[in-house]
Amino acid sequence: MLSAAPPLRTALLVASVRPERLGATVAAWAHERLDAHGGFELDVVDLADVTLPAAHDGSGDTDAFRARLAAADAFVVVTPEYNHGYPGYLKIAIDSALAEWEGKPLAFVSYGGLAGGTRAVEQLRQVFAELQVVTVREAVAFPGVWDRFGPDGCLADPARHEAAAKSMLDQLQWWGRTLRTARRADPAA
Repeated sequence: MLSAAPPLRTALLVASVRPERLGATVAAWAHERLDAHGGFELDVVDLADVTLPAAHDGSGDTDAFRARLAAADAFVVVTPEYNHGYPGYLKIAIDSALAEWEGKPLAFVSYGGLAGGTRAVEQLRQVFAELQVVTVREAVAFPGVWDRFGPDGCLADPARHEAAAKSMLDQLQWWGRTLRTARRADPAA
């Protein structure tokens, strides 16, 4: 980690909007990892608290949401896997912006059943590639998420996930600094 660089403004997006979701628990774990890693300045964007209309008419919180994305140097998306895919409201959020995503890195923390959200992540990689977002290779997945976190929100067996988070955040930080420098050098690109 290069300590001399200013922190990366990072939007941590919580993708699930269901009332019974585990997204807030998984996002709290990711938030702690980002804080412990250092070098990230966080903006937690919980989509359950953002009103985005399906019709792109600029109503709701669209302008404020886009401004938060525009201010970010990097993104971490915390997503469940629903029916072998990602949440529909996440797609609305993604499509509510365009230039705000471009030329920035993104990391995934996923959760779900047997696959741990990895099928959702693979679909999202294709969507974000179209938006010129660099998705980092390393990710964190929580298969069988209901058995991973205790009622207190703490991870039962953190060792494997801690190592994966460190690798992912190292990559996110490198890409974030590299792309931030590139965007400043050539904003038109």
